[in-house]
Amino acid sequence: MTLRISLSNSQSMPAVGYGFWKVERADAPHLTYQSLQLGYRHLDCASDYGNEAEVGDGIQKGLNDGVCKRDDLWVTSKLWNTYHRPEHVELACKRSISDLKCDYLDLYLIHFPITLRYVPFETRYPAGWFFDPNSPAPCLEYDPVPIIDTWRAMEDLVTKGLVRNIGVSNFGVSLIRDLLTQARIRPAVLQIESHPYLTQSKLIRYCQAENIAVTAFSPLGAPSYVPLGMAKPDDSVLELPLVKELASRHQKTAAQIVLKWGVQRGTAVIPKSSRVERLKENLNLGGFELSESEMTTISNLDRNQRFNDPGVFCELAFRSFFPIYE
Repeated sequence: MTLRISLSNSQSMPAVGYGFWKVERADAPHLTYQSLQLGYRHLDCASDYGNEAEVGDGIQKGLNDGVCKRDDLWVTSKLWNTYHRPEHVELACKRSISDLKCDYLDLYLIHFPITLRYVPFETRYPAGWFFDPNSPAPCLEYDPVPIIDTWRAMEDLVTKGLVRNIGVSNFGVSLIRDLLTQARIRPAVLQIESHPYLTQSKLIRYCQAENIAVTAFSPLGAPSYVPLGMAKPDDSVLELPLVKELASRHQKTAAQIVLKWGVQRGTAVIPKSSRVERLKENLNLGGFELSESEMTTISNLDRNQRFNDPGVFCELAFRSFFPIYE
């Protein structure tokens, strides 16, 4: 039985999804197809990941081969920073729909509360972070677009049937609260980094009070960031004796324990892997429960350690200081 997260509009999304950030384009078609064969029905994508067309090839093969039906799938994509002006929102959404070879998206998120100058598709797609990567000193070029202007265009996507749900990603309480005062269609989902070293308990509690579902990206923490130099190997919660002891107690892997913690606290989780055996493990979270004391023990590991922080990586990688959380 597929674990699911209920939304405020009576829809629901699978609690465990496949996150396609950092999945190589060459691997994306067959990994998408294999994930569907394994039972994944929640696919988390984004324009910026640069692999939506290849994921779409895998989706199309899965549908053509009868592995699943479109109505069984939950497909998420995200509006990139360069497309926040209202006249660009629908164009960006339609491009993702076309690449993913779907007639609609189940969920479309504002990827970051960061607005950058528009880069036309014919100039570069995905647009990336730099406005002009070939300039002598490339950097981020800010474009002051109010969030509510972007959100109105997102609402129009729902009205036009292009998207069934809209939401936000990497937003904090203050931005969400302000958006709720003006939104005609409330955000259905917030996607944020969350793992035992970054529990974000107050933000999640607030969203649950407002009937906004939460998806945790990087639910295993450090492993996704070590190859990028954004985390050290010893930052991994999976190597902690406590987590390993719980894995042994429940006869599960350390990753399964951490993902189960995420699901039991009411969030969807979207781990990424390019290994089929790991894909199987990540989806297999049924048949056991963590006790209240075990949940608390894992939650107490929180040290507010954020790996994906534009206030850090934009300066290091893109010559631009761009904090959004402070």
